[in-house]
Amino acid sequence: MTTLHGRTLLMSGGSRGIGLAIAVRAARDGANVVMLAKTGEPHPKLPGTVHTAAAEIERNGGHALAIVGDVRNDADVARAVDAAAERFGGIDIVVNNASALDLRPTREIEMKSYDLMQDINARGTFLLSKLCLPYLEKSENPHILTLSPPLDLRPQWAGTYLAYTMAKYGMSLVTLGLAEELRAAGIAVNSLWPRTTIATAAVSNLLGGAEALEGARTPEIVADAAYTILCRDSVACTGNFYIDDQVLAAEGVTDFERYRAGSGTRALDPDLFLDPLGDA
Repeated sequence: MTTLHGRTLLMSGGSRGIGLAIAVRAARDGANVVMLAKTGEPHPKLPGTVHTAAAEIERNGGHALAIVGDVRNDADVARAVDAAAERFGGIDIVVNNASALDLRPTREIEMKSYDLMQDINARGTFLLSKLCLPYLEKSENPHILTLSPPLDLRPQWAGTYLAYTMAKYGMSLVTLGLAEELRAAGIAVNSLWPRTTIATAAVSNLLGGAEALEGARTPEIVADAAYTILCRDSVACTGNFYIDDQVLAAEGVTDFERYRAGSGTRALDPDLFLDPLGDA
């Protein structure tokens, strides 16, 4: 498939950042985008709500359905799946975007933060994917795309960010397992991760403010890579842990400077779970 026109995409999160960029890119094709997100009212420290995201999707040519709910809540996820199917007649694409981040070491992290990351990242990805399967099985080109890193069992990441690594690798294990489990059904299951840090509120708030954004790329690089993956043949494209710029380079993209978030006066920062850029 070369377009997402008329396709129905169900995403967890997406009120802002990478998720919203993926949704807007799909909307430009005329896709139907259903968002399940907690932010029904404005957050004092974060821009956007699920309703402002829906409005932006509509402005870009898509059809939007905003569902205020929590991916940790079974009933909310089931309600979002049912609403997507009722409004648009089915579900073609699942994007597991919702994620929680806490980089504190084991001695310092509170168990409520550990539980939050496990419930949103690993359990939420498993639950949303699971409940969408009856509809994906009926789709012409079904995809599950999860924003999680390649699995790397060298101790450097778990040894530095154990709780967060466990939660993100839990998402990646869903990709690994479902890709094999659903291979015969023709459902593509892949993960996508950025080569560099991405200019989001999380990076700004947790990794160093304006200085951190100088070393980041914009969310559009992940959105363009996700779009490319979701347009591929689901039978031939499954079980991969993609890196955003590798996906685009394979499509002939050579100019990555347009994705810079900063002025370009400093080197880009590699994202977590990847080796430094020079070693990649």
